[in-house]
Amino acid sequence: MAGNPRNGRPYRRLVAAVKALGDPCARCGHNIDPTLDARHPLSFTLDHVVPLSRGGNLLDPANARSMHRRCNSQRGNRVGPQPLKTTRRW
Repeated sequence: MAGNPRNGRPYRRLVAAVKALGDPCARCGHNIDPTLDARHPLSFTLDHVVPLSRGGNLLDPANARSMHRRCNSQRGNRVGPQPLKTTRRW
């Protein structure tokens, strides 16, 4: 397959379907504003439950969920539950 599969129609369709669900961020639980510019830290991104670098399927809807861009970046390619980030140190 030539080119980047994330630029393909099946991937764009999956992103649109997950975004249309209007689910909150899977990491922080806050709502995601669908009107934000894609570069905004709180904009929508598609997160893969099992990261692609760990064998996750790019196009499997069961492996896709909504996440803020910032939350997705902080998660990286880790798998499993992670503590939520807080602004205070106790």
